[in-house]
Amino acid sequence: MLEKTFKLKANGTDVKTEIIAGITTFMAMAYILAVNPSILSASGMNPQAVLMATALSAFIGTFCMAFLANYPFALAPGLGLNAYFAYTVCGSMGYSWQFALFAVFIEGLVFVVLSVTPVREAIFNAIPLQLKKGVSVGIGLFVAFIGLQNGKVVVGGATLVTIVDFNTEFSTTGVWALLTIIGTLIISILHIKKVKGSILIGIFATWILGIIFELVGIYTPNAELGFYSTIPSGFADFSFASLGETFGACFSANAFDGFNALDFIVIMFAFLFVDVFDTLGTLIGCADKADMLDKEGKLPRIRPALLADAIATSAGAVLGTSTTTTFVESSSGVSAGGRTGLTSVVTGFLFLVSLILSPLFISIPGFATAPALVFVGFLMMSAITGIDLKDPTESIPAFLSFLIMPLVYSISDGICIGVISYVVINVCTGNAKKVKPLMYVLAILFIIKYAIL
Repeated sequence: MLEKTFKLKANGTDVKTEIIAGITTFMAMAYILAVNPSILSASGMNPQAVLMATALSAFIGTFCMAFLANYPFALAPGLGLNAYFAYTVCGSMGYSWQFALFAVFIEGLVFVVLSVTPVREAIFNAIPLQLKKGVSVGIGLFVAFIGLQNGKVVVGGATLVTIVDFNTEFSTTGVWALLTIIGTLIISILHIKKVKGSILIGIFATWILGIIFELVGIYTPNAELGFYSTIPSGFADFSFASLGETFGACFSANAFDGFNALDFIVIMFAFLFVDVFDTLGTLIGCADKADMLDKEGKLPRIRPALLADAIATSAGAVLGTSTTTTFVESSSGVSAGGRTGLTSVVTGFLFLVSLILSPLFISIPGFATAPALVFVGFLMMSAITGIDLKDPTESIPAFLSFLIMPLVYSISDGICIGVISYVVINVCTGNAKKVKPLMYVLAILFIIKYAIL
């Protein structure tokens, strides 16, 4: 049945590999179960309800990806948009979280329309292959940067970012960073030794090492500073009543208090824009890493993959969370060998189980998942070999694209800069004919975006 549904042999994989890949993806993404409630609670939402909405939306979206597109990509509420939701829409703009959820719900519906029509597929196919390679590299750098930040190896400083000072607060920040480095080395060595499941083993090994460090007093948890105990406070919680506080709230009367049509359009468009291009960028990067792009750089079955993303967004809004999108951490499962929707099924199932085992999964420390992200960043860098540095009209836009992503902390901005520079450079150097018409449209829209929004 699994072979017939997911075509495992045709994709060069097996059940064991897909299960390991699915668990690996979940472990790399599990932090969202703790981070999303923390961020959205700033808007006044119940953290426990948000956690449940996060897990359920991830389950629904990831299963849609599995059965609609048969791809090993997982979905969950995305970072960045949840901050925009809480701190901009509900913070500086003063709207209720119910209003913000309604904007996300409508954005998801628009997303569905764009996904069932050729529009988004056309955008994906219009982006040149060399630029797609640059996007893949950029996502790798972005993922690695997130890993270094989560692992406290890279911290804020006079130069915007700097390496952690191990002599200051060693029992918290220093140990956290040290475990991240150790975990990265464990995964690297296992990978070089061709040990299957090296990323997953590395996550668990680092977590166990952290527990040992805590038990012997080397690591000292400090919840006020964001350093929590590595030891689970519990293993199960069967209370689901809190979900009622957010379920369907996007249609409540509070969603329309002080409703301003112009503000709503701007907010909805902001959600839509970032969602569309973050998703496209993630699909490009993960698909390229899995060698799923064809010779022209196109992704087969992209339309159902985009549709799965769109359905998850609206479903998530109804449940009570910000925009649900395809996660760049899916690349960790791809790197572990995941090639079909069976990987997504495993990941989605674990998100469903996390509803009950939330105390356990929330206990997964950042230093345990950070090494996986850093190593995945290295693996995704392999796409740079596909960029023809001898052709600056192709390589410079690709370079700008992957340079921008980690520096400005945005996949969509990296794509925008890449597209704009590609069009401008080729037009000004007499290569306008090779630029597809849709690329001109995208470049103009991106320029307007930066000029107005």
